[in-house]
Amino acid sequence: MGSVTCEELLMRGYGVYVLDNLYQGFREAVHKDAVFLEGSIEDEKYLDEVFSTYAFDGVMDFAGETLIEFSMTDPYRYFKANDIDGMRLLNAMIRHGVKKFIFSSTSAIYGEAQEIPMTEVHQKVPANSYGESKFIFERILKWYYLIHGLRSISFRYFNAAGASRNCGEAHNPETHLIALVFQVALGKRKTITVFGNDYPTKDGTCVRDYTHVCDLAQAHILGFEKIDELEYDAFNLGNGDGYTVLEVIEAARKVTGHPIPIEMSDRRAGDAAIMVASSRKARERLGWRPHYPSILKIMETAWLWHKNNPNGYK
Repeated sequence: MGSVTCEELLMRGYGVYVLDNLYQGFREAVHKDAVFLEGSIEDEKYLDEVFSTYAFDGVMDFAGETLIEFSMTDPYRYFKANDIDGMRLLNAMIRHGVKKFIFSSTSAIYGEAQEIPMTEVHQKVPANSYGESKFIFERILKWYYLIHGLRSISFRYFNAAGASRNCGEAHNPETHLIALVFQVALGKRKTITVFGNDYPTKDGTCVRDYTHVCDLAQAHILGFEKIDELEYDAFNLGNGDGYTVLEVIEAARKVTGHPIPIEMSDRRAGDAAIMVASSRKARERLGWRPHYPSILKIMETAWLWHKNNPNGYK
């Protein structure tokens, strides 16, 4: 998401500085016209050096631990990276008078869906430490606004998917469904594992709402441009249409022409059955309009990137 948003910002004439420790990212994913700063937000001395050297209008924060797999076994890594290190970044901003902040949050703060589609006022009972850590940080942002005047917008993604012309999914290890499905089509794995087929959905597999990364990036830019009007707020970002895991795999078969064999497995701890967004607030308050509403169109862009970059950024 950071790489795609960087692309979109540069196309709109913004000057962009990318701070990354390359822990889970790739230097090749940083746009050539962005200034690259290799470092970590846990390094307060380095943050002060960066903020003293350059003048920023605001910060977009895509850093943090995101893998659901470990959020039920190692909560420390999530609270440390997403909350403690996040506050180090906020404190550096306050010390240097930068008071506009866009936060990459998640639908995982909601937990199991009590209503479909899910609005921003939906009850928040995270089912894993990843979602809890993001929810805590959203509440921290409220207090930084009330006490320090730090204006912030949190964007709650449901499922980021697809690719831009230059940037696609490349994680190590890979855990995202669409990228894993394409690994099967590329001959990098024999089957795709489906975790659980006994959920209360139409085919027993989890339902998710997929949004194209370029649409998500546009929302971040719209939010930044309207942040003076909003002060502190949070928005869901989704298409409002849910697809089961099996439907996503079937869409991948159509896009790739590959049979993509399935291997069934037990449920994964911390997975909610259904997550589908209401993005009405983002549409009304920000004027956000997704350009990729269908799963097939989203997957076509992702497949093109994976075919052209079968080994990711390496």
